[in-house]
Amino acid sequence: MTNLKTFIRNAHLKPWDGVIILLLILSSFLPILIFGQTQTATKEAVLRVDGTEITRFDLVEGQQSYTYLYEDEDGDYNLLEIDGDRIRIKEANCGDQICVRRGWASKNGETIVCLPHKMVIEIQASDGSETDDLIY
Repeated sequence: MTNLKTFIRNAHLKPWDGVIILLLILSSFLPILIFGQTQTATKEAVLRVDGTEITRFDLVEGQQSYTYLYEDEDGDYNLLEIDGDRIRIKEANCGDQICVRRGWASKNGETIVCLPHKMVIEIQASDGSETDDLIY
């Protein structure tokens, strides 16, 4: 205790200066607490055929995997698989199979296109934001 008093006396610090310094150090972390709590927008996949919206799928991480079969009146079909926060066309009866080979889409703005069936799947943020990127 005497060493601390000697240090304060030699450093020309007053007793309340330590409290002020401690408060300044603690308040320097305040922006992290305020701005560190970012709201992440939920994502959804929008299924359109020939420009007409058919349905929307919520893409939520940790969600159980399920499939959705879209079939038109001509017998053309696409089997979609939704697995958590990503989506893909698992199976289709189109000739080129490019949509199936495309694989998973999960980022905002990504698309999966099946030209023979005039189908487009687009990933969108539900709040209308443009990208998944966080700005620091």
